[in-house]
Amino acid sequence: MSAAKNAAKSAAKSAAKSRVLYATVLFSVTLLAQAEINLAAQLPVAPDVKVGKLANGLTYYIKKNAKPEQKLELRLVVKAGSILEDDDQRGLAHFTEHMAFNGSTHFKRHELVSYLQSIGVKFGADLNAYTSFDETVYMLPIPTAKKENVETGFKVLQDWAGGLSLNDADIDSERGIVLEEMRIGKGFGDRMNKVLMPKLFNGSRYADRLPIGQEETLKNFKPEAIKRFYKDWYRPDLMAVIVVGDIEPAEAEKLVQSHFGALKNPEQPRPRTYAPIPSRAYSESLVFLDKESPANMLYIRYAIEPYKEDTDFAGYRQKMVEGMVMSMLGQRMNELTQQAEPPFIQGGGAVAKVAHGYKSFSALAVLGKGGPQPAISALVQESERARQFGFTASELERIKKGMLRQVERLYNERDKSESAAFAAEFMRNFLVNESMPGIASEYAYTNELVPGITLEEVNAAARKLLPADQHKLVVYMGNDKAEQPAPKGEDLLAAVNAAEMVAVKAQAEKVYATSLMDKPPKAGAIVKETVNKALGLTELTLSNGVKVVLKPTDFKNDQVLMSAHRFGGQSLYGPKDMFNARYASAIVAQMGLLNYSPTDMQKILAGKTASSGASISNLSEGLRGGSGSNDVETMLQLAYLEFTQPRKDEALYASFIGKQREMARSSLLMPEAVFGDSLTAALYNDHPLVPRAPRVEDFDQIQLDRVMEIYKERFASAKGFTFFLVGSFEVARIKPLIATYLASLPVPAIPVDYKDQGIRPVKGVVKKDVFKGSEPKSRVALVFTGEAKYSDEAQMHMQAMLEVLNIKLIETLREKMAVIYGGQISGGLSKLPYGAYQIQAALPCAPENVDKVIAATMELIRRMQEEGPDPADLDKVKQNWITGHRKALRENGYWLSRLQGAALNGTDPASPFLKYEPRVAAIKPADLQAAARRYFNMQNYLQMVLYPEPK
Repeated sequence: MSAAKNAAKSAAKSAAKSRVLYATVLFSVTLLAQAEINLAAQLPVAPDVKVGKLANGLTYYIKKNAKPEQKLELRLVVKAGSILEDDDQRGLAHFTEHMAFNGSTHFKRHELVSYLQSIGVKFGADLNAYTSFDETVYMLPIPTAKKENVETGFKVLQDWAGGLSLNDADIDSERGIVLEEMRIGKGFGDRMNKVLMPKLFNGSRYADRLPIGQEETLKNFKPEAIKRFYKDWYRPDLMAVIVVGDIEPAEAEKLVQSHFGALKNPEQPRPRTYAPIPSRAYSESLVFLDKESPANMLYIRYAIEPYKEDTDFAGYRQKMVEGMVMSMLGQRMNELTQQAEPPFIQGGGAVAKVAHGYKSFSALAVLGKGGPQPAISALVQESERARQFGFTASELERIKKGMLRQVERLYNERDKSESAAFAAEFMRNFLVNESMPGIASEYAYTNELVPGITLEEVNAAARKLLPADQHKLVVYMGNDKAEQPAPKGEDLLAAVNAAEMVAVKAQAEKVYATSLMDKPPKAGAIVKETVNKALGLTELTLSNGVKVVLKPTDFKNDQVLMSAHRFGGQSLYGPKDMFNARYASAIVAQMGLLNYSPTDMQKILAGKTASSGASISNLSEGLRGGSGSNDVETMLQLAYLEFTQPRKDEALYASFIGKQREMARSSLLMPEAVFGDSLTAALYNDHPLVPRAPRVEDFDQIQLDRVMEIYKERFASAKGFTFFLVGSFEVARIKPLIATYLASLPVPAIPVDYKDQGIRPVKGVVKKDVFKGSEPKSRVALVFTGEAKYSDEAQMHMQAMLEVLNIKLIETLREKMAVIYGGQISGGLSKLPYGAYQIQAALPCAPENVDKVIAATMELIRRMQEEGPDPADLDKVKQNWITGHRKALRENGYWLSRLQGAALNGTDPASPFLKYEPRVAAIKPADLQAAARRYFNMQNYLQMVLYPEPK
């Protein structure tokens, strides 16, 4: 207890110092703003960030940050990716990333991952890396409770930077794993990229250097080729080390110098240049058809233009202006989807980075039943309307409100921001020279600059940004299931050219209300209040019987989360109403509240951070919402209106149903979708009430009037509801709002319990094969089910057992056998509607390796049952859990989900918070062995395998 008190006092002192520091910083930058910003001046670097460069050219960034506590985020960023590969190295930038975990100066193969797991760092979830065209990035979070962990973390980065072993045997062992990763990526997207990339990049080198590489190269490259890549490009003048978290900057700087100062550049370094992208010489079109395409899409790419990241205030301000243009254009495009017969299911246009030093305006649409013609007209003409006539004063005012509120929230959370977010910002500074003045400065700059941005200059920017008379690439990507036949290439260009010739009119100015409700409802009362001191909860009973649980926190400064639940849900409706009930909450959400559509609501709420959404799930109905600290009343108003004023709109209903029908046409074209749907059907014996992949005919069974009846049957009464609010609020201030908006909810008598619909999984051993897809890849699913009594302890034992199995799965099937790239065994216990468990293994692999994968997985399960886990593996799981739990205890979302989960399951709410670590510590290897014996019943499981279609 004394240690906890000391920690709390220390945290309070630290927070006080932080507030003083940030107040000082804000005061200084406010003075700068008040003195008028010199637009020609360079943006400064945030004063609390140390940016340095070693003598060998290595750049480093250091920032002390308190969230999460006792955690350090380390990054090694290398300005080297697949674009730098020689012809015999296609795929070896990515292969080098793999080899970083397979032996180095200080770690033998597999030692690194095992060590990091032992200190609570999970491979994949925490420890990770990626390779792109122009960079490779390694991410390493390190717990700082023990100083030696920090030292070892720097040693890991040092090895990645210059100490990879790259021995021939390890390279050959890794080939199969990388090839399996390539196999997973095969399919519609891979086939499309091979055709599309050369066109998108105008024949640039980028089209020939996809990071995954070429299969022939990966199978046959000589070790000398990857060693040459590592020697040429992993060098300090192309590297940055990023250190953010719970560490003193001076200590971090010494560690950087000691671990990276001795790295040397090659005597004759190869020049690091960026691939040019040539201008498009003429307009062209491309039609790509594939029977597995999950949707029909239209894409228009306009001219690719060089750009340079501006680092002065003028460029910073211009980014704001351009961001306003793109946001307003996006809102207009979104409004088009609200029509009874929208031109597309989803669409928009924006200026975006194409590659290093290049940007382009592009437009994209997911096509509806009208096909490409209405989408082309809408995309082209909406952009042309904005280019010719610009935007309205009210549109600009709403965007400004949103920008100012967004930066205010970031500023309010300045001392609660996660270290990983800062690390990502520093990465962008190193890679593309993005400015990083810090949120205190940006808050001052935004409040100074945004009000002065005029409608005239925004509209002038629109005329410059939005394309006219440019060479373009028009692409149709799709399948043969659309209502409209696929177009020919020349028809696409002709349609775009025709759309450009249509005269457009200016957008009409429209005035919207500035608040949701003219007056609040007549308030109810709080009739009972109890305090749970152990958990810091205030529990209220309202005059209408609704219950509210309040958990004020200081985890965030400007965040309040809300959820509410009550039993009932879709289980109260039979087969006749199945689809009406299933889609009721989604349809009502699409139609808005009061007399306002969803797009109207966005405009009315401009400048506010508040949301709430109702849902009807299988066994319950509920709400989920969130707001800023000053917008709690708006969030509660939304919740009140979802009970009392849902809106019926025939046009928006027709729009929703039409879009869903069109998406359903393609929902079962991808092999993985067919496999998942077949798995559900087999597992539940084709039970008619079990949700499956949507079919077009499903939507013929939905009627708007019945949807509204079902929604009102469940939400016209708040009887039996419990609300949870967690976040940055004061109980005394929020109670009057709760009395006004929640205690006033109507509570007529309705059923408030669920029905067990008798849905049960298949019994016995069932084995089925599914044949779908043209690529040589398979997927294995093993599903174990049964009845079991739920308890928190049983759930914990099962989860620990599965986590250990996953460690062994990677060690055996990936690292030793090289028959999978990734796979997982997951599962859990459930209490409702009856005590049960389900465990599923998902294992993608090659068709020829299916039997090996099944046999090896079953052997791992058998060993767990007969021998139990390796205690060292259990310790890794426990350490990771405790590390994650301590972080989660400072997160509003964790408290919200755990409190509601305890209420739904009828379990002790203190268990996830006060009893977690003792329960983790008490887990023994025998508990996992018992769980494996209890839940893996070899006489009761489903085995399903996906194979490619026979040729």
